[in-house]
Amino acid sequence: MIGIVESRADDASERICEQLRRIGEFEERTDTDLPEAAGGGTVYRSEAFELRSFDDLHLELDDVAETFDDPAFLVFASRHAGDTGPLLSAHVTGNFGDAEYGGANRSLARAPPNALAAVVDRLAVHAPEAYDVSLECTHHGPTEVGAPSMFVELGSGPDEWTDDAGAAAVARAILDLAETPADGPIIDAPAEGAGAGTHCRHVVGFGGGHYAPRFTRIARETDWAVGHVAANWSLDELGAPSANADVIQAAFEQSRATHAVVEGNHPRLTTAIEDLGHRVVSETWVQETTGVSLPIVEELEERLCSVDDGLRFGAPARENGETAGDASGTAADARRTAPEATSTGQPSNVLDDAKMVELPSELLEAATNVDREATMTVLSETALAFETTEGGTRPGDRGCFPGEGISESVVEGLATILRERYDSLTVEADRIVAEETAFDPALASEAGVPEGPAFGKLSAGETVEVDGQTVEPTDVHEQREVAFELSSRTGADDE
Repeated sequence: MIGIVESRADDASERICEQLRRIGEFEERTDTDLPEAAGGGTVYRSEAFELRSFDDLHLELDDVAETFDDPAFLVFASRHAGDTGPLLSAHVTGNFGDAEYGGANRSLARAPPNALAAVVDRLAVHAPEAYDVSLECTHHGPTEVGAPSMFVELGSGPDEWTDDAGAAAVARAILDLAETPADGPIIDAPAEGAGAGTHCRHVVGFGGGHYAPRFTRIARETDWAVGHVAANWSLDELGAPSANADVIQAAFEQSRATHAVVEGNHPRLTTAIEDLGHRVVSETWVQETTGVSLPIVEELEERLCSVDDGLRFGAPARENGETAGDASGTAADARRTAPEATSTGQPSNVLDDAKMVELPSELLEAATNVDREATMTVLSETALAFETTEGGTRPGDRGCFPGEGISESVVEGLATILRERYDSLTVEADRIVAEETAFDPALASEAGVPEGPAFGKLSAGETVEVDGQTVEPTDVHEQREVAFELSSRTGADDE
């Protein structure tokens, strides 16, 4: 069951909850054990939700989960105040520094990262045209809730707080959370020193602005959910990372995370995170590991290179991954609502029969020059992982393939690309042989053709006149044969 908290002191909260009661299939019940001001009186229940109303503002409601019937997580339906224009947003609660608006100093509430990612996705689906959607950093109380919790907000001023269209969008996004777990898929055990407890496919965010576009992208575009986010101003409030390691550790524990994305240059913070046993990764790493189980990621980074140095994963790695759902499209609702998947902490058996190979560099270079995107697609569809250069846009030197190495499908895929460039092409056992009729500048010079525009015309297949003599394109073209070796086709382990 998911608990929904309404505050009668909050215009937007009341408007959102009016829409919830209108849209949702709630039944009215009466709770005589609690005063109406503290969540008692009329209570609204459905199969998936329980909605209770309180007189106080949300940020003053400590231990509010005790009011509900064992909620999986709580949603505070709330207003957002700011200078951002129409905005639908969501965030978790806590204070990295002193508690100015509710909660305790340097204390963080338990986040529901999976549900947070799901609701941001749904806000984007339902948002009226004038509204932006964003994940916000962690700020304000309450910090002692009693269950995972998040604020889902309608903003950013009085006009929006009473806007039925905006309120309905927030209400629909909340109702879409039915059956959504608070946390994402469970990952392998944390590294030594990272703390005890269950850790999931979640990241903690550090750095950046209050409105967090980088972490919004991660939440919406990957299967990594985002827990606590400490914006730059929050880090200022935190102070020296080494002196406040307990607060940094709490961000990981309350997010059920062992990985962090740090935006900007924060070397002392990065050191403090790593000293706690957690891993700092880039947004690229998070994007590229989507759909790939962490044991496979770790093993292939060890065998080849790191993601940040150009490693990219192919479809076979994702097909053998142990995360929930696939990585296609936007942040898929199926990933967020699927039962939690558990990683064994060991590389998948797919790696037991995999082969490390030196990629045929001349062949890949030729194919890339014909159609770079198609060449990368061939590797992505067949390799477990492969190295890349130039920011992940061109193939690198090595790859890891299922079975005995570079398969027939890889060779045929690259041959198909090269056929666009050459007149004829033959695939042999250990090489690809291509033939072409090419303009030969030496033959043109021997025929008395001066370098310059005439060379270009002949190369393009046009006839030219030189000193009253006609020079045909066939006179200055010759047949050439190019062979691309496939010596690494059957694979060769580099260990």
